[in-house]
Amino acid sequence: MRVLFAAREFSRGIPWTGLSDLIPGWDIATTRPRLLADSLDGADVLTPFGVPISAEIVERGRFGLIQQYGVGVENIAVDTATEAGVWVCRLPSHLTANAESVAELAVLHVLAGMRRLDEARATLRERDGWNGPAGRSLLGATTAVVGLGAIGTAVTARLAGFGTRLVGVRARPDKGGPPEVERVTGADTLYEVLAEADVVVCAAMGSEDTRGLFDAAAFAACKPGAVFVNVARGSVVDEDALLAALESGQVGAAGLDVHAREPADPSSPLLSHPRVVATPHVGGVTTTMFRRSGELFAQNLERWAAGEEPYWAVNRPPSPR
Repeated sequence: MRVLFAAREFSRGIPWTGLSDLIPGWDIATTRPRLLADSLDGADVLTPFGVPISAEIVERGRFGLIQQYGVGVENIAVDTATEAGVWVCRLPSHLTANAESVAELAVLHVLAGMRRLDEARATLRERDGWNGPAGRSLLGATTAVVGLGAIGTAVTARLAGFGTRLVGVRARPDKGGPPEVERVTGADTLYEVLAEADVVVCAAMGSEDTRGLFDAAAFAACKPGAVFVNVARGSVVDEDALLAALESGQVGAAGLDVHAREPADPSSPLLSHPRVVATPHVGGVTTTMFRRSGELFAQNLERWAAGEEPYWAVNRPPSPR
């Protein structure tokens, strides 16, 4: 059996062959995104890992399982896969250390924005190196976490120790939130929450419902000077609106791990903005996540290969390949 990864490696220095001991007997093949369509021959399982899987790719291949090495399936042609008899599965972030890893990076971005990290580092390169910028503390501040799934919940658990007041926004406020969150509201009161938040962390799932959630109106509703962090999906943010809010000072700083276009355009004015700290969608990219995900990944490959229904499927093909 062969599993084809649509990216050459998990991360720099971590090849997919690092999973060999977890899937003995499987042939591990890799390709580059632009060569994916011509690399499908012999593939039984396809792992996108951030690479869009179009209807054309599904129809061209003979694989029976698309197994994501993470959570996101929004760039996979799920309907076409279902019709073609292909299972589409994700890995639950609360079992893979993905949520915890992303939450850690969210905290890094929050602190970088609040403490004006890039400005402080630049000060050391100037003559007046000890006259650094005054940052803000999370102690006594209000932090809004938009999206209280596995990642949002992990974010609140880590921020609670800083003494910040936590408010949550989620699609289903009736589900409540973790104990450290003072109040949970629905999307209909998002702007009210933004008006009181010194920090806003977006951890909402990417979907058509959340596309452009943070637009010009949302940023206008923010408390002036708020720090905005996005570790969700790039589609959730109108990047032109964010840039305008940064330029006007309405948003004081931004931390971005996800981008509207990925890989991000190096010429994007957001990436070079002095009050933006940007990272290349590495929130979940940790050695811990790689190994824990690998264990679940291997378990699902073996289930599918044995003719059993795979775990964590987002579809149910009536006639599996």
